[in-house]
Amino acid sequence: MGKATGFMEHQRETATRRPVIERVNDWFEIYQDFPEEKLRAQGARCMDCGVPFCHTGCPVNNLIPDWNDLAYRGRWKEALRQLHSTNNFPEFTGRICPAPCEAACVLGINEPAVSIKQIEKSIVERGWEEGFICPEPPKFRSGKKVAVVGSGPAGLAAAQQLNRAGHWVTVYEKADRIGGLLRYGIPEFKMEKQVLDRRLEQMEAEGVKFVTNAHVGHAVPVDDLQREFDAILLAGGAEAPRDLNVPGRELKGVHFAMEFLPQANKRCHGDELEHSQDILAAGKHAIIIGGGDTGADCLGTVHRQKAASVHQFEIMPMPPADRSPQTPWPLWPMQLRIEGAHEEGGTRGWSIATTKFTGDENGNVKQLHGINVGPPPKFEPIAGTEFVMDCDLALLAMGFTGCVRAGMIQRLGVKLDARGNVETGSDYASSVPGVFAAGDMRRGQSLVVWAIAEGRKAASSMDVYLKRPEPKAKAAKPRSRFDLIPV
Repeated sequence: MGKATGFMEHQRETATRRPVIERVNDWFEIYQDFPEEKLRAQGARCMDCGVPFCHTGCPVNNLIPDWNDLAYRGRWKEALRQLHSTNNFPEFTGRICPAPCEAACVLGINEPAVSIKQIEKSIVERGWEEGFICPEPPKFRSGKKVAVVGSGPAGLAAAQQLNRAGHWVTVYEKADRIGGLLRYGIPEFKMEKQVLDRRLEQMEAEGVKFVTNAHVGHAVPVDDLQREFDAILLAGGAEAPRDLNVPGRELKGVHFAMEFLPQANKRCHGDELEHSQDILAAGKHAIIIGGGDTGADCLGTVHRQKAASVHQFEIMPMPPADRSPQTPWPLWPMQLRIEGAHEEGGTRGWSIATTKFTGDENGNVKQLHGINVGPPPKFEPIAGTEFVMDCDLALLAMGFTGCVRAGMIQRLGVKLDARGNVETGSDYASSVPGVFAAGDMRRGQSLVVWAIAEGRKAASSMDVYLKRPEPKAKAAKPRSRFDLIPV
């Protein structure tokens, strides 16, 4: 611990967000730079606790006190080495992780927690600036071949780990670009895609092969992968969205969030979309159904597309402003969270259920009908609270129900658990020999940091599987002298 009294001398600080009037007119990341002297002061706030609960709060078990202290001392290369020892992509988690490590910070019991996420991001960005991060190809090759299906954070983490272990790795992605939800789910204002691209360049230089427009189970036969590769990792995510089964759901203008968000990112890439399939909020009365992270991503995107108005509805009651007594330290706290998108405008509504949509004679949605409801689990409608609101665009951001079954999952015949995810043992192996699973496809909808953790653990198990001794051929049975007697 570099400074024993640091937590008493310095207050928590993080990077400030750019002014709303500025950032809603562009797609750049919303946070401003954080000065080095302030960053080192934040590192000094870490108490190097006897039991660092931040380790267990973090799904990848980051060595947080270690690199906090190294950041305080300005030993950036060593800090980066510690950071990379548990996390392949700290530039992703440093931007989009909700920081469960900070919720578990011991200082957070009675003071604002250490700015762990800010320090993590700053260390890795310093690594890129100073040229500390470069390709690390393996020194030998095992000759084994691995197919990774899905190029989100779980697939990428597993691919890098397996490649560095010496195996030949090919990543298959059904979209036209690599990255999964990092590419087409996370908006540019949360993570600019050059952050992803520079890491992909590193992985390619290390020997990882990427194949796009390769929808396994459809354009790419599953049998081909099983025949050509020694092991397969399923890391395709939990892409089956939760639907809203109410009258009017079929009207034009009612879309899943993951039909809307990828289009915004494609436009930022310079892609031209077919007009008939274009989903834009410009000039429309937009309503987002779902109050989580995906809903907030839709909210920020709608602001930048200049909607006439925007509301975000959540069926759950409004959380408390501070940590709920039901989620005491070091648990992840139930409390109201205000993302950058919420600062930018719009109206949030709580304990609201949608009862139906109505439209015009051309089949376009024009109104949302809703009602206030009571607390969970019953969500009983409250009489007299019915309302109708103008709605030209409705975005369903209510979470996901598991992996898509049609195609790859059905053809492989892997066993699913009760929640519709690929069932595995503790070694991440599925019911089909040689086929493993990780990330949202295995655990259900979750965080980027969990996906990275799962990818790393699955890669470790697959490495053991690939290096297992080859079964010895059975010795030929000694011939008897009676075998020579003609019949």
